[in-house]
Amino acid sequence: MVRPKEFDERVALTAAMQVFWEKGYEATSIGDLTERMQIARPSLYATFGGKKELFETALRAYVELSLTYVENKLRSMPSVKASFLAYFQGVIEGSGGSNPDFGCLCVNTMVELAPHEPVFAQITEEFEARLTELFRKSIEGGIQSGELPDQLNPSSIARVLTLTAIGLTVTMKMKPSPSRVEHVAAEILTLLE
Repeated sequence: MVRPKEFDERVALTAAMQVFWEKGYEATSIGDLTERMQIARPSLYATFGGKKELFETALRAYVELSLTYVENKLRSMPSVKASFLAYFQGVIEGSGGSNPDFGCLCVNTMVELAPHEPVFAQITEEFEARLTELFRKSIEGGIQSGELPDQLNPSSIARVLTLTAIGLTVTMKMKPSPSRVEHVAAEILTLLE
């Protein structure tokens, strides 16, 4: 007879995601994971596979959470510009439950693993494409409403905003002085003029 699981997989996965986010993939040990997930090694392996499989599952879950957060942030304001300002200011301040010291788990993975791990390159490329699509739709909505100028190329601007968000996320991990980033969000919005 199979023993029932004595832990909530979602809670354990969220705990694993947090450890990977705080420490990075390479610096995270199985002991770190089992301690935070409050499960035994055999349970980790039986439920999630090895460390790499667990990380892939955690990263995919993070992608969905992150993109849902961005989509909600972009829809939260009556103005497209205000929505983008709130989003980029959030990257700087670490809003939405994130910590700018940890950065974005997807961006961290782009730097740490994607260059030599095809599965993680694919996941992070998909994240980047989906983020760009959210930005593009928001820009198109701004053009249709008359808030943004007709001559903007939504696809090009969305791609630039995505790369800017990635770069800003990396910059915030370096803990820049507040004076270095205090006007960055507003400066980014000049791309929408």
